[in-house]
Amino acid sequence: MPQDPHPVKWSGHGAFERRDIGISGVLWFLFGLAVAGVMITFVVNGIYNYLEKRTEAEQPPISPLVTNAPKDTRHLPTDYRDYLKQNFPAPQLEIDERTQLDQIRLHEEDTLATYGWVDQQAGIVRIPIERAMDLIAQRGLPTRSQESAAQNESKKK
Repeated sequence: MPQDPHPVKWSGHGAFERRDIGISGVLWFLFGLAVAGVMITFVVNGIYNYLEKRTEAEQPPISPLVTNAPKDTRHLPTDYRDYLKQNFPAPQLEIDERTQLDQIRLHEEDTLATYGWVDQQAGIVRIPIERAMDLIAQRGLPTRSQESAAQNESKKK
């Protein structure tokens, strides 16, 4: 085995390939790729435009009873909440679930933590939970006396 790391026909140019790809080949490839991308963009846009026109032509006619039918419902106006309430029948889907749930929770929290009338004619009020717990701790839970419990038992027999 020879100790010389170079092959027998070594030309002295170094140990790498001298026939690398040229810059012109890379540039032509990138140019072709850009042209193909532009052509594909135009073809896809043309297909979508064709399908859009075909879909519009196949739509059933709008009922003459509908007075304010929008031309295209895919693009909603900026004030879309009022638009949806006026133009779509009930029951409607929720538009902003998180905000609606937050409003419900805030209303419940307000009901549980404040004073207010339940029935003003009957004189029934609601009190906050904290205050109700304090009153129960001070007064205790209402209980029946032993005598009234025994009388109720005797009436049942």
